[in-house]
Amino acid sequence: MTTVLTPASPLTAADRCDRCGAQAYLRVVLASGGELLFCAHHGRKFEPELKKIAVEIQDESGRLSSTTAAATADDER
Repeated sequence: MTTVLTPASPLTAADRCDRCGAQAYLRVVLASGGELLFCAHHGRKFEPELKKIAVEIQDESGRLSSTTAAATADDER
């Protein structure tokens, strides 16, 4: 049997943390084929243990620190 790995799709607002239900920014792919989703907070909290069991960790938490000019302009209204 041949296993083909496809790149994970970007996480969206519909993807929720398995721990608390907040928006997920980390996808952890397990060797068993399953995946876990975590918010940035819980991803950092469980990072040492997740690294032991993960085949891949998709971390999109960097999106939290980027601010668009449109969002800033909307806040000023």
